Amino acid sequence: MTSVPRILIVDDDATAIQVLHRALEGLGQFHFAASGEQALTLLAQHAVDLVLLDIRMPGMDGFMTCRALRRDYPDLPVIFMTAAGDFAMEIQALEAGGNDFISKPFNPPVVRARVALHLRLQGQNAERRRAE
Repeated sequence: MTSVPRILIVDDDATAIQVLHRALEGLGQFHFAASGEQALTLLAQHAVDLVLLDIRMPGMDGFMTCRALRRDYPDLPVIFMTAAGDFAMEIQALEAGGNDFISKPFNPPVVRARVALHLRLQGQNAERRRAE
């Protein structure tokens, strides 16, 4: 991980992107995508340290996007987000390769704490890989 973490927010809802960006201000550098396809294209051009991924998007949904991410970026932390307050959806997100799950509407301090935790873990994993 670089000194300034890079965070990709993938959501087709511009308001959700704005809320997340405000909640996470100061934690890193941000990239934004409005679809799974756009996220994969962006990742091919720019390395990121963490992905916040909406589940319900037109075209390629979050599950399909995460599976594609896992093929090319197996160690990249993915935090799923959705307004569906359904435990089955949360399990499906984790089974698709997600590392965590955040429900909408967002609780900004909780989102910030979870993202900071995953960034810290990602940094520790990178340090361990370099040491090996």
